[in-house]
Amino acid sequence: MSDKKAQTRERILAAARAALIQRGPAESSVGEVMGAAGLTVGGFYAHFESKDALMLEAFRQLLGRRRSLLQQLDADLSPGERRALVAAFYLSRKHRDSQDDGCPLPSSLGELARLPESFRASLAEHIELMTAELAGSPEESDKVLADLALMVGGLAIARALGDGALSDRVLRAAKSAVV
Repeated sequence: MSDKKAQTRERILAAARAALIQRGPAESSVGEVMGAAGLTVGGFYAHFESKDALMLEAFRQLLGRRRSLLQQLDADLSPGERRALVAAFYLSRKHRDSQDDGCPLPSSLGELARLPESFRASLAEHIELMTAELAGSPEESDKVLADLALMVGGLAIARALGDGALSDRVLRAAKSAVV
């Protein structure tokens, strides 16, 4: 792939990631994504075979970025300290308000049942990897799953409420319940 084609593909993916965070994979249109990338719809198929292929790649990239953040945590932290640190970031105003590099799960979960199985498989893989990374032992994995569900649900509610006082309270309450 030429450098120019690779750069164009990355512009499309960046626009798709932002659309996915804001509107989910089903709601986002090819026209919207291509327009945000500064391109015409006509060039889309030179880079992706379908809208689902584009959104799946953007979804996987965003989930991968969430996991790569875990790799940056101090390995000497206890599992509980790691989860508390993850919750502090994940349930923050900055993450709630992120338009282009946040977690796609709050905007995507309701749509996954209507999308190709590959989306659910990517989600399952992500959850398994996150659980393994955050659990100190197999016995803690159910606690980690509960914490992940609480964090995603808390972020989804906070994003739905916008940037007001109640949204901030939801973030604080969810954060205090983790670990």
